[in-house]
Amino acid sequence: MISRQFLREESETVRDALEKKGVDDVDLDRILEIDEEWRDLKAEGDDLRHERNEVSSKIGELKQEGKEEAAQEAIERSGELKAELEEVEARADDLEAELEAALLELPQIPHEDAPVGDDESDNVEVDREGFSDLRNLPADVIPHYDLGEDLDILDFERGAKVSGGGFYFLRGDGARLEHALIQFMLDVHREQGYTDVFPPIPVNSASMEGTGQFPKFVEDAYRVGDDNDEPYHDEDLWLLPTAEVPVTNMYRDEILLDDDLPLKHQAYSPNFRREAGEHGTETRGIVRVHQFNKVELVNFVRPEESYERLEDLRSEAEEVLRRLDLPYRVLEMCTGDMGFTQAKKYDIEVWAPGDDMEEGPDEGGRWLEVSSVSNFEDFQARRAGIRYRPERHESAEYLHTLNGSGLAVPRTMVAIMEYYQNDDGTITVPEPLREYMGGQDVIEGHDPVGESALGAGEKD
Repeated sequence: MISRQFLREESETVRDALEKKGVDDVDLDRILEIDEEWRDLKAEGDDLRHERNEVSSKIGELKQEGKEEAAQEAIERSGELKAELEEVEARADDLEAELEAALLELPQIPHEDAPVGDDESDNVEVDREGFSDLRNLPADVIPHYDLGEDLDILDFERGAKVSGGGFYFLRGDGARLEHALIQFMLDVHREQGYTDVFPPIPVNSASMEGTGQFPKFVEDAYRVGDDNDEPYHDEDLWLLPTAEVPVTNMYRDEILLDDDLPLKHQAYSPNFRREAGEHGTETRGIVRVHQFNKVELVNFVRPEESYERLEDLRSEAEEVLRRLDLPYRVLEMCTGDMGFTQAKKYDIEVWAPGDDMEEGPDEGGRWLEVSSVSNFEDFQARRAGIRYRPERHESAEYLHTLNGSGLAVPRTMVAIMEYYQNDDGTITVPEPLREYMGGQDVIEGHDPVGESALGAGEKD
């Protein structure tokens, strides 16, 4: 959240940020008008309160002096002032609520070094790793959704039967590979100094507001036991879209000590989002689904350290891909594509060679975002009321928050299934994951189950 003081003093910077982030549904002039009217009313209320106090203090004196008529006039004036003050305060309260709601609609100010652009075509590639020594791939790499069904480790039909489109089953070695990836990621980040957190899965509306999901992205969230078309309330619960929400809000409305910082938390969680496959083959497979697993890295730091921490956080997320020896690239996101809450953001994209949906490296394939690494500066901290005290005798200040996925599991699975597949249709298990799979080094698949797996003659 942008502070009111910043809004007043740097309104043109805010206007510039709206333009750079492509936000055209916010009436900044109206917000400034509300703020000005609110301040005028507060000043008027202070004047009325001061006058009423003066009048009230004279009533006793006038009575003692036997000036009953004057005392009665003072009593009547005090009553008039009270009524005027109540009216002014009621209007000021209404305006303050309107102003607070409007401030929630204002996006983060982009960092001055962030590339200025309109959409993903203006993002800047800053690094590419793992392409100097690619493994030998089959002549025709099978897309993960076909390979997964061939090996019977992915089951989309039964997932849709149980939960609807955008859900799926992992079976046998597919499920084991998913578990292996999650535990491997947690172990890697534990080495990097992260403290494990296992958060609640439902989160309340205040938590969603605190990290910036609400009010802008209500339509993407799964409300527990109610209709998304209805206005949300503080007591509502939502299935978390990312562990960023509960982990950041652990310290909502708290004051941390300087000695506590930096705090580095990691959390595995299932995540739930309404938006799923939109077009083309994005509706196939596990690239864009309603439920997915992810390991999230959340950092709480002193403001002066946040941009150095951003670079370290990016490297910590990349380490998973480096150890898995998966080719990837890093993009610095432009202002129009970085998102509502971020001041600066990197996307880490792994290379998946099984599809030609998007332009990939010279070898074909496509890029899959597996991590967004972001610095929110004090934007989330202001919304969630998270502060720290630099010294015990000093005033509390808002800290900075950062996060990054370490990593999104399904898309990492896609990259492994496509990059590590062999000519015979099996999948080589990346070496770092084998200890988590009991030493298994190849996924050969399973026999299908049920009559649906039989040919027509066999059924008879």
